[in-house]
Amino acid sequence: MYRSHVMVCGGTGCTSSGSDKIAEAFENQIRTDGLDQEVRVIRTGCFGLCALGPIVVIYPEGSFYSRVKEEDVAEIVNEHLLKGRPVTRLLYDETVENGQVKSLDDTAFYRKQKRVALRNCGVINPENIEEYIAFDGYAALGKVLTEMTPDEVIQCILDSGLRGRGGGGFPTGLKWKFASGNRGQVKKYVCCNADEGDPGAFMDRSVLEGDPHSVIEAMAIAAYAIGADQGYVYVRAEYPIAVHRLQVAIDQAREYGLLGKNIFDTGFNFDLEIKLGAGAFVCGEETALMTSIEGNRGEPRPRPPFPAVKGLFGKPTILNNVETYANIPQIILKGADWFASMGTEKSKGTKVFALGGKIKNTGLVEVPMGTTLREIIEEIGGGIPNGKKFKAAQTGGPSGGCIPASLINTPIDYDNLVAIGSMMGSGGLIVMDEDTCMVDIAKFFLEFTVDESCGKCTPCRVGTKRLLELLNKITDGKGTMEDLARIEELADFIKSNSLCGLGQTAPNPVLSTLRYFRDEYIEHIQHKRCPAGVCKALLSYKIDPTKCRGCTLCARTCPAGAISGSVKNPHSIDVLKCVKCGACIEKCKFGAISKG
Repeated sequence: MYRSHVMVCGGTGCTSSGSDKIAEAFENQIRTDGLDQEVRVIRTGCFGLCALGPIVVIYPEGSFYSRVKEEDVAEIVNEHLLKGRPVTRLLYDETVENGQVKSLDDTAFYRKQKRVALRNCGVINPENIEEYIAFDGYAALGKVLTEMTPDEVIQCILDSGLRGRGGGGFPTGLKWKFASGNRGQVKKYVCCNADEGDPGAFMDRSVLEGDPHSVIEAMAIAAYAIGADQGYVYVRAEYPIAVHRLQVAIDQAREYGLLGKNIFDTGFNFDLEIKLGAGAFVCGEETALMTSIEGNRGEPRPRPPFPAVKGLFGKPTILNNVETYANIPQIILKGADWFASMGTEKSKGTKVFALGGKIKNTGLVEVPMGTTLREIIEEIGGGIPNGKKFKAAQTGGPSGGCIPASLINTPIDYDNLVAIGSMMGSGGLIVMDEDTCMVDIAKFFLEFTVDESCGKCTPCRVGTKRLLELLNKITDGKGTMEDLARIEELADFIKSNSLCGLGQTAPNPVLSTLRYFRDEYIEHIQHKRCPAGVCKALLSYKIDPTKCRGCTLCARTCPAGAISGSVKNPHSIDVLKCVKCGACIEKCKFGAISKG
């Protein structure tokens, strides 16, 4: 029995900041100080506050150390673990008040969160099945195999109101019901979408890194419900930590008899295999994903028939994403009513968001459905840095839309987001401040979908390129008011005629920015001006002679030799030579250079 546990974040974010070396340093220092029989170091999953990594939490106190460096380790071990005195200067500042250390749950970031899908992330060692079992792991699987019929399992998921967390929000229980016919007579498959291609999204990756057994257990439950005996987890190869931990978990589950033949001596057989994706965004679409698993180029298929009828290898198949599965064991153990008690009337439970962009607290948050955008941004996220104003939030990635500041009090759920021109998506939430050009944002997401289009259907392959050309025309200062009408007409055509969800949703960022920020488009077109000062073709740099001290620092910095002037005399910019890189503004100490 250990008296203290040193939990070191082993998620991708903290690992990239050197948390592996910090864990090794703790192990070495603890061994040096003779504490290795009293203190245990555990590499765990993501704690959520990614902006503060590398993170170390020491239990039983729950002391939350942030931005830990290797040179801090000896002090933490000597002061905290040997003498019982937490090193307050290294603790997350919000956990220290009047010299006292308070609970992490009392901080603004965690206070309004409700961790269901993320319940074990940062709590257990994801590579130790016994720790998962200690937190009720595989109890839900045991319950369904020994106490429930397949139809009762499906009814429980239906009653919970769980909807797919991968984007569309389709009722999970209904999907399972569609695939449940002819159990034992037809080969069936259960698939997990862990492709997660949205820019800025890392929810599924974090669950696989911090709690892979929850997904394995849920897929086995789904297989029992529909009558399948084989499952596949489709995960992108760019997630090496997630892939490794998932494979370790699968191997352990087989060893413990929780995968394979005759699970819990019930006669139920189910096994899992990992399939690696090459990073194609289109493979997040269910039929393209299945085509890729089959060994073919990832391209979508026409629907109907839907995968529940004819999916992987032409057999009935259900596909849910990682976060959807992570909720299943808790619903089985705690009941449908427990899950349905959270959230809104039509959107039950919680939702995980990857909070990023111009926000203080970058990271993972899990909140009940119906939490307002204001609560997420201002309270949990800590607001916009540097005193800037909130301008918009992008939800749903390239398939979603931009929500303006005027709608910051919108409760976040599936239907509310669709009503305002956005969508839940997998859970990426990118925050933008006043320095963001909304035309440029629309162009950024459209460039992504143009690159990621599989090219199978003409509306997506050609239409998105024509749409991007119109946006480029506007940001280059060559747009006309007629182009706005062309954009809307073309966007509607692409949405109506594309084969799969990638093309059908590709115009969303453009249409939502046109809906809420049309004045910025007009400013670009009529006045040849980018209000945010982002679009280079519309920028002009000028020097205020009353502020310029003639220090020549800007002239020496300019890579194009566009600035001239003698020492101690006001300088000037040759607009024909200026490459608008902004280097001169960064170097000017007197605020004499501006762009507009």
